[in-house]
Amino acid sequence: MLLDKDAILRELNEELASVSSLQDLEKLKSKYLGKTGIVKELAKAIKDIPPEERKTYGSLLNELKETVEELFSQKFLYFKSLEERKNLSKEFVDPTLPPTNQIGSLHPITLTLDRILSILKSMGFLEQQGPELEKEEYNFDMLSIPKYHPSRDMQDTFYVNKEGYVLRTHTSPIQIRTMLSNKPPIYITAPGKVYRKDDDPTHSPMFFQVEGLAVDKHINLRHLKYVLDTFLQLFFNKSLKTRYRSSYFPFTEPSFEVDIQCVICEGSGCRVCKQTGWLEVMGCGMVHPNVLRNCNIDPSLYTGFAFGMGVERLAMLYYGIDNIKLFYENDIRFLSQFEQ
Repeated sequence: MLLDKDAILRELNEELASVSSLQDLEKLKSKYLGKTGIVKELAKAIKDIPPEERKTYGSLLNELKETVEELFSQKFLYFKSLEERKNLSKEFVDPTLPPTNQIGSLHPITLTLDRILSILKSMGFLEQQGPELEKEEYNFDMLSIPKYHPSRDMQDTFYVNKEGYVLRTHTSPIQIRTMLSNKPPIYITAPGKVYRKDDDPTHSPMFFQVEGLAVDKHINLRHLKYVLDTFLQLFFNKSLKTRYRSSYFPFTEPSFEVDIQCVICEGSGCRVCKQTGWLEVMGCGMVHPNVLRNCNIDPSLYTGFAFGMGVERLAMLYYGIDNIKLFYENDIRFLSQFEQ
């Protein structure tokens, strides 16, 4: 018999026992399993074996090859485990030290939203939620926004295949739903995502908004101004000058835009405030009597005020950020800068 399997394996085991490195093991593997190795040469010799012995020879050769491969595999695992133990011994871990791994943090939008709602809650405004896919009736009609109003144009609003529904353009529908299901007095906040077809450094097609609503007897502009002035001073944690500019919103009358003294230059004029010393932060006004009537509230008995602010806008001012898109790029270098 030309193939002495046992003798070859004895020799291999002796050589494996003397191997002391992965480099030597690779050389030995090449000797046995390489292109010109012992197993290959034995395979080539099968043509010289008498036909009646080839089947037995081939069977022994296959068994030899499988055994040789298994022996080398075990030896490689042995050296790999040695290397791992060596590396672990170098990496001493003191269990008494605090952990070094980084933990996650809340997104700056979440931090800002929580700050806004916490302040307003302390002033008596309770949070309400509503659907993002909203009825046109609640998003426009009941807010006295007529069919011809530009905000209802397809260039400004995301319409969906479901007839009579849109992605809400503001959280005002939450106010409508609340007034329809609750009798005054009503003091609520309406936070959530809203959708508009805007896309530039200071606008996003999706952004977060917080609106507030107060409906009660004898509510007037002094109450509105007091609430907003107090909120802004608490939010920015400093005394701020405010101004109220006359504006127009279909659902409030009178309506105002609220400006604050620039928190960057403190009113002296800078790039952020475009040298005006003022920054626009929100819109507000007294709830239009028609909106109250639409919600079955008698405007001769009850009055109210409403206000709305963009969360990203306040976050940009609070943290000194100049591009709204930074909030949504998920860059960990940016997001990790914000403390809880």
